[in-house]
Formats: sequence, structure tokens, C-alpha cells
Amino acid sequence: MRALGRLGISVLGSRTLAVRGRKSGEWRTTPVNLLTIDGRRYLVAPRGHTQWVRNMRAVGGGELRLGRRVEPFRGVELSDDEKPAVLRAYLRRWAWEVGMFFEDVDADSPESRLREIAPGFPVFRVVTD
Repeated sequence: MRALGRLGISVLGSRTLAVRGRKSGEWRTTPVNLLTIDGRRYLVAPRGHTQWVRNMRAVGGGELRLGRRVEPFRGVELSDDEKPAVLRAYLRRWAWEVGMFFEDVDADSPESRLREIAPGFPVFRVVTD
């Protein structure tokens, strides 16, 4: 996926996320799946409160990279109440890739179950000015 991204080829919305380290200030990169719902774009952390999530919270944004294209953005973290619809759409699109991190939850799980797991899966809305 990374190699394709460097060539400018996105697989189902994949990008390279670049965020400055909260302590070092150096760019840190990781592959992500960019989800679009009704024209709004989101980043979901299927592995939970990872280093990129901590860095995003500290610095407030980053860059989405695809080949030579670099898109700076602000990351606005969603509240747990806002997450269920995004988590459902994310699972519908990428369960084959990330479903193992969600254990017994899938796109058809009840709203109550999605709300229950929401605190463990940070979600950021991508905002470009």
C-alpha cells in the first residue's frame, strides 16, 4: 500500500498520514484509510489510541500525502456520540482489512454496541481551510 501511495495510486481511499511528533517535532508517517461520508472526510484509528492519534491531538493536524500531492489539514476529533455512524461506514468499507481490531463488532452491529466501543477508536474529521 505504501509503495502504491508513493506512486500516487490510492487503493479505496488510502493515503499516507504525516503528523509532526509531539516531542521531537519530526514528521512521522503511517498509512491510513481516508473515509468520505456526505462530502466530509474522516480518519479512523482502528488500532485505538496509537502514536499518530497522540501526535494529532497534540499538534492539531497534519498532511495527507498521495504521490507528490500533499494536503495540509486540521484534525477535529469527534465526540464518542458522533462516532457510531462513522465507525459503521468505516467497517462497511474496510472490515476485510481492519475488522480484526474491532473484535465482535461489524457494520451490522446495533447502535448501542457501536456507542459502547466508541471511546476506544478515535475519529478525526479532516478540515482543510
